[in-house]
Amino acid sequence: MSAVESSTAPTSSAGAVASAGAAPSAGASSTETGDSASVPPRIAPTAPKKHAPRLRALDGLRLIAALMVAAYHYGGRDGEVSGAWGTSPRLQFPTLHTWFAYGCLGVQIFFVISGFVICMSGWGRSLRSFFASRVSRLMPAYWAAIVIVTAVFALPVVAYHAVSPSDALLNLTLMQQPLGADRVLGVCWTLWAEVRFYALFALCVVLPGATRRRVILFCASWTLAAAIAQAAREPLLDLILMPEYAPFFIGGIGLYLVHRDRRDAYAWGIVLVSWLIGQHYAVAELWHAPDPRFFSDRSATGIILVVTLGFVAVAAVALGRLDRANWPWLTVAGALTYPFYLVHEHLGWVAIKAYHQGLGLPSYATAPLTVVTMLTLARLLNRLVEDRLTPRLRSALSKPR
Repeated sequence: MSAVESSTAPTSSAGAVASAGAAPSAGASSTETGDSASVPPRIAPTAPKKHAPRLRALDGLRLIAALMVAAYHYGGRDGEVSGAWGTSPRLQFPTLHTWFAYGCLGVQIFFVISGFVICMSGWGRSLRSFFASRVSRLMPAYWAAIVIVTAVFALPVVAYHAVSPSDALLNLTLMQQPLGADRVLGVCWTLWAEVRFYALFALCVVLPGATRRRVILFCASWTLAAAIAQAAREPLLDLILMPEYAPFFIGGIGLYLVHRDRRDAYAWGIVLVSWLIGQHYAVAELWHAPDPRFFSDRSATGIILVVTLGFVAVAAVALGRLDRANWPWLTVAGALTYPFYLVHEHLGWVAIKAYHQGLGLPSYATAPLTVVTMLTLARLLNRLVEDRLTPRLRSALSKPR
């Protein structure tokens, strides 16, 4: 989920090339007659490289997507969270549980945002720089979350299953899912999808150098290849090309191209095709006929609507329609989103049980209090882990050898 990313991207400095080749100033010549020495031409200083303003509205969208997922995990599904509440969330939230069930689509919105941000941050970067930025962004908070959740679940007072020490150590690599180990974090499957997206984008776009033509070709090729993989039903192709998630990443990339040029017909075509395919996969995966055996009762129309709103929201950012949402607190919200996403599910179970069954708080107070608790923990992870380790790790990985 680079869900979870910086919203700034370097842009070429206008006039830098012209300045570097500027003519000598008046009164100075390259050669003088007589005994005067030859005077080299004066070179105007190169203008500093500018950065595009941070898209703070994108930070706000990330937080909204994370809160959607939290609503799903706390009140939109059964499973372990029922043990935390003491009963099914359907009974805790008789009306809202139906709405909370749509919160799982926050993941698809995360993937759209990730496509936008990864294309933006990878444009003009070397492969080394891109790799360093991704690893330093993902891993420090992830490592801390693995350690914290493992430690909490190992406590005698916490009645949840802890993974084996061997599997916990393997989880530190982010390779637990392909290697078949138990997951410490329930949400880490989305990180595995993000990592595969990063690899595809790095090899096909960043390594040869990002250009509009190359990015369009990447989107078109991935879209076609993913459709072929779906038709072939070949596990290896599914693993690499991720047919069910590809349209959301690709749609985000298309929206970044729209951000660069809103009149780009190819970019709009990428977005439209990705939305059409994406809503199909979302409905196929998340809709089922009404059945009392299932917790959720999502309608196909509701799923399409949520997916559409996700695309529209990112499009609004791409077109500058949300530029007025430039409040500094959104940057803080964006910084909290990733660590919150990592810890909110499993540690949320612990908090829900403590507040609801331990302290006797009603469910409608427990849910928001649990969210606030997880946001507070996310702030601590951001300040104590990410702010300290991310720059150091990025610097270490960026040094040429």
